[in-house]
Order: sequence, then C-alpha cells, then structure tokens
Amino acid sequence: MQTDEIAAAVLAALAERRQIAPFAGLTTPAAYRAAALVRDARIGRGERVVGRKIGFTNRTIWDEYSVHAPIWGYVYDRTLHDLAEPADAAGFVEPRIEPEIVFGLGRDLRPGAGADEIAAAIAWVAHGFEIVQSLYAGWRFAAADTVAAFGLHGGLWVGPRRPLRPDDDLENFEIALSRNGVVADRGRAANVLDGPLHALRHLVEVLKDDPDHPPLNAGEIVTTGTLTRAFPIAPGEVWTTDLSGLDLPGARLAVI
Repeated sequence: MQTDEIAAAVLAALAERRQIAPFAGLTTPAAYRAAALVRDARIGRGERVVGRKIGFTNRTIWDEYSVHAPIWGYVYDRTLHDLAEPADAAGFVEPRIEPEIVFGLGRDLRPGAGADEIAAAIAWVAHGFEIVQSLYAGWRFAAADTVAAFGLHGGLWVGPRRPLRPDDDLENFEIALSRNGVVADRGRAANVLDGPLHALRHLVEVLKDDPDHPPLNAGEIVTTGTLTRAFPIAPGEVWTTDLSGLDLPGARLAVI
C-alpha cells in the first residue's frame, strides 16, 4: 500500500472504531510519512496539534509487545483532557491505561540540546494518564504499524501542573498503579529510558533529520511514556497512582 492509502485506512478505522490487519512490509520511515498525512488530514478536519506522545520508552515491556525501540505520535486538542474528566472506554479500540510524566515546553527544543538546556526549556511538569488504543487485534503489530496508527494514542489526561524544580529527581522516583484500590503494578522512573528527561531528549534527537515532522516548539505538551505495564480498562473502574520520591500528586481517573 502507498502511504496515502495507509493514512486513509487508519483514519477510517479510527472513525468507525474497528480494527484492521497490520500492514505487511511497512517500514518505519514510510510509517512516519503516513503519520504526517494523518496529521494533515486531522488538522484539515479541524483538529489542532498540541504536542507529542512518546511510546515504548519503557524497556521492561518491549518483549511483551515485540517492539524494541521508542516511537512517537501527535497529541491533539480533541485528545487532551483534564484529569478530572472521566475516560469513556467506548470511545477507544482495545484501550489500555498508562501512568506517565508530562512536560509543557516553554522554549523551542532543537537537536544537540544538553540536559541542562532541556530542563530549562520545560515550563511545567505534571503527572497523568495516557489512554492508548490498538487498531490491531490483540495488540499484535510491528513497530511501524504503531507509528502509522497515531502512535497508539487515544487520549491524554493531565493532572496539576507546576514548574520543574532543580531538586526534582526524575531518575529515581517510584510509582504504584492501582485499579479500584488494588495495586496492579509498580514502576520506576528509570524504566522510561532512564528517566522522563532522557525520553524527551531522545525525541528531540529523533526529529533531527525528519523532513515530514517539525521539531519541538514552545507551547507543546510532551508525555514521556508509561512507567508501568499498560493495562486494559473497563467501565466502572477507578485507576489511581501513588508517587514516591517526586513531589507530584498521585493521579485518579474514573472510567465510564
């Protein structure tokens, strides 16, 4: 299939809330070209890009999905939510929940930026959940398939935002993820490419030579990948987190 056909296929599947077969022989560069066409189509129908999501930064789950490198996709105004809003499970295809650290950029970020420059570019930090979804049955796909299908992005729920502090330890904090008050999994900052700031730096460099996608700019929101395993969600569930070693409130998301 040509990239325009791939873009049309994933957009139709999203609109109809149905699944499709993975794309045979799709390469990652071709998938990102298709993703650019998907972005343009979504903008053309009135959506606005507000940031990026980085996926598969958690190396502990690479074998589970047979994807062994990070990918990324766009976040849109229609997929961005306040953490107080419930998540409607019916709006997604095979949805799963991921607890993440989210950054808001106050400055443009260009390749070659060092750790201090990247930290200085962050206007705020927050904790929240990404709902990811799979257009491919049973979450079986190749990495390129996930790139073409929105980076698996469904929605992003962001909690309270505050400035990043010099003493914020974004490499050593820990997290507990619970469903209806029962711990489902535990994770740590280092799972995410050694820490969320490292994940952000990775994305900055990935965009270096990409003619189809712009670099990161001031005002964008970037969510850095799941700190735990991703879990299926269902109506009636309440998902919560507890963070230790990082001064951010735990998150709470009700699923309807």
